[in-house]
Amino acid sequence: MRRALLTLAVLLLAAGGGWWWFALRAPADDQSRRHAGDPIPVLVATAEQQDVPIYLDGLGTALASATVTIKPMVDGPLVEVRFREGQDVHVGDVLARIDPRTYQAALDQAVAKKHQDEATLANARVDLVRYQKLAATAYTSAQQADTQKALVAQLEAQVAGDQAQIDTARTQLSYTTIAAPVDGRVGIRLVDEGNIVHASDTTGLVVITTLRPISVVFTLPQQSLAAVAQAMENGTPEVLALPQGNDRAETREVIDRGTLTVLDNQVDPTTGTIKLKASFPNAHLRIWPGAFVTVRLKVDTRHDATVVPPAAVQRGPRGAYVYVVNDDLTATRRPITLGHEDMTASVVADGVRPGERVVVDGAARLTDNAKVTIATPPGATPPAVPATGPTPVARGQRNRGST
Repeated sequence: MRRALLTLAVLLLAAGGGWWWFALRAPADDQSRRHAGDPIPVLVATAEQQDVPIYLDGLGTALASATVTIKPMVDGPLVEVRFREGQDVHVGDVLARIDPRTYQAALDQAVAKKHQDEATLANARVDLVRYQKLAATAYTSAQQADTQKALVAQLEAQVAGDQAQIDTARTQLSYTTIAAPVDGRVGIRLVDEGNIVHASDTTGLVVITTLRPISVVFTLPQQSLAAVAQAMENGTPEVLALPQGNDRAETREVIDRGTLTVLDNQVDPTTGTIKLKASFPNAHLRIWPGAFVTVRLKVDTRHDATVVPPAAVQRGPRGAYVYVVNDDLTATRRPITLGHEDMTASVVADGVRPGERVVVDGAARLTDNAKVTIATPPGATPPAVPATGPTPVARGQRNRGST
C-alpha cells in the first residue's frame, strides 16, 4: 500500500513539472518566432571621398642642436662671471673673465722685443747699402758685403718671429675673455667667481645648449624604409611632434611642426629599425633636450580616396569586408581591398563607392541580405515628429464666446 502511494506521488510531481515547463516555454517560443523576421537595428556611416595624409608614428628623443661645454683655455683666477643661470645668450656675448695681467705683460714684452729687433734690422740695412757701394768701388771686399746681406736676412727672420710671438701673446690674452661660441641657453654654473681655473680642467664653467632649432631622433621599423626614402626623394617630408600620452596620437595636440633632415645610412641589425632625425623650430620652447616625444612622419597623401570608419571594416577567412545598407534597408556583405588603415580612417581601394552607407555597429548580427533598421546614435537628437489631430483646448475655453 505504501509503495503504491509513493508511486502515485512521483507521477503527480512529474505531471506538474511538465505542465509548468510547457506553460513557461511556449510563450517564449512564440515570441522568438514572432521576432525572427524583424529588422536588425544598426548604426551606419557614409563613405566619404577626401584627401588622406599617410603618417608613420614613432617614439623620439629630443636633442639640442648644439651642446657646448665652456672650458678655460688659459690658467688664472676667475675674476668675473657675467651670465645668469638659465640665461639666453648669443654668439660673442661675454660669459666670464680670467685675470689678464700676466698675459698682457707677455704681450707687451713681445711687442718691445719686436721694436728692438726692428731697430737693429734698420741699422743693418743701412750698413748693407754702404758696404755694397764700397764693394762696387773696391774700397771693401765683396765678402763683407755678402756677410752684411746675410745679417739683414737673419734680422728680418727674427722680426718675423717676434711678430709670431706677439700673435701668440695676443691670442693667449684673448682667452682671458670667455665668450659664447653659439646661440643658446646656459645651464647651471659649475665654477664660481674667485676660483683658480686651468686649461687642463675636465669640468667646464657652464654648458650652453641650442634650443632653437631643436632636433628629435626617432626610429621606425625597417619595413617603412621604402616609404620614407620615396618621401625624401619627392621633397622634404613634414614631421609632427606630439606629447607623450596613452590616448590616440590623432587626438593629441601638435606641439610643433618640423622637417625630416637625416635618414641614417644603415638599418640597426639588432632591432630591425632605421634611425631618423627631424628638426623643429621650437619657437615656444615646448620641446626640451632629453624629453620623449611622439613623432608623426608624413610620407604620402592619398588624394580623392574613399574613406570609411575603421569600425565598419570586418575581417573573415576571405579577408576584409563591410556591410553596405541598400535603399531597401537590406544589408549586403561586400568584400573590400584596403589601401591604408589607421585609428581614424580606413582607405578603401576597391569595394565601396563614395556616398554608400556602411554598418559601423551591429554587424555581428547581420547576414547577407538581412533586413535592417537604422538606429539613432547615442546622444543624437531624434527628428521631431509633427503633432497630429486637433490642438488640445484648455478646460473652460471650449464654450467661451458662444453665448
